[in-house]
Amino acid sequence: MKGVLLAGGTGTRLRPLTNVVNKHLLPVGGYPMIYYGIRRLKEAGIEDILIVIGKQSAGLYIDYLGGGSELGVRLTYKVQEKAGGIAEALALASGFIETGEKFIVLLGDNLFSDSLLPYVEAFSRQPEGARVVLTSVEDARRYGVPVISDGRIVSIIEKPSEPHSNYCVTGIYMYDTKVFEHIAKLSPSARGELEITDINNRYAADGLLAYSVMKDWWTDAGTFESLMEAGRVLREGE
Repeated sequence: MKGVLLAGGTGTRLRPLTNVVNKHLLPVGGYPMIYYGIRRLKEAGIEDILIVIGKQSAGLYIDYLGGGSELGVRLTYKVQEKAGGIAEALALASGFIETGEKFIVLLGDNLFSDSLLPYVEAFSRQPEGARVVLTSVEDARRYGVPVISDGRIVSIIEKPSEPHSNYCVTGIYMYDTKVFEHIAKLSPSARGELEITDINNRYAADGLLAYSVMKDWWTDAGTFESLMEAGRVLREGE
């Protein structure tokens, strides 16, 4: 199985830091943020990894990561020319993923303690479709919240005022290559982007969206508060 690590975006919530450098290269604990996603993929046996980056700091990624040999992986890079949404960034992986392959996608600012291996193994046993990873949060109104019935997700509601549960969808996704057909049929949302939730809801409508539940710590390190908390937790873990 291959991995796709999405590290584009403008990092507006972390300005002025991200006026200088892409947020996925900001230090967290003892390493740049991007390091942790690569390490989690490697620990799960995934060594072929595509990193989708923005134009900002592209040279710094190459300087730091190179071809990935020092981390025991093989890295490929694609540039997302402008912020067009997670699903648009994912579309850039269509040439990297071969027909019939399954693959895992990580958002580069999602940091967590769990091993990816149980999720990857569960998806490997899944005949087709997609799988997302859920976690429990204090305020689910800030996230995409799954509606679950008979062990399947039937829909995901973005930032609901009255969440069905305290679970949210993390930035860990697994797909078959049908995902690229779904992306091709998407229309931009009200904010002008191709939304990953729309992709997941297409799988859900077909009864093909399974899920796993995270057991340990997780954060979306997109704010100063979560970045500081992530640094503390990861530093202690090291």
